[in-house]
Amino acid sequence: MLIAAEWTLGSMLWTMLVFFFWMMAIWIFISLFADILRRNDLSGWAKAGWILLLFVVPFLGALIYIIARPKMTEQDKEMIEKAQEAQRRVAGYSAADEIEKLTKLRDSGAITAEEFEEMKRKAMLPI
Repeated sequence: MLIAAEWTLGSMLWTMLVFFFWMMAIWIFISLFADILRRNDLSGWAKAGWILLLFVVPFLGALIYIIARPKMTEQDKEMIEKAQEAQRRVAGYSAADEIEKLTKLRDSGAITAEEFEEMKRKAMLPI
């Protein structure tokens, strides 16, 4: 015997809302686990304690971790500095400058015309 479920607009919206909040909660826990395991300033026992707390009392543990976590650790500052340096390197790149250097190399005979064309093609590709 099949039981037909009658879906109303309200029940569909309620189901979508519940599904959204479950996915959001799962994503928060994944992010917290990744943050805990990534940190260098916590010992192995501290990491194990935080993860145990998140498993035993998930929502309270997540709230406690979010409140207790320092705003910025040294590791976070290093990651930000590396990202800014990479951005500066990319922002400082100029295809015109690279082609000018390649032209000088070609004119001096350091590279052949075929090598020049190949390197020029690569220099003009978007990063």
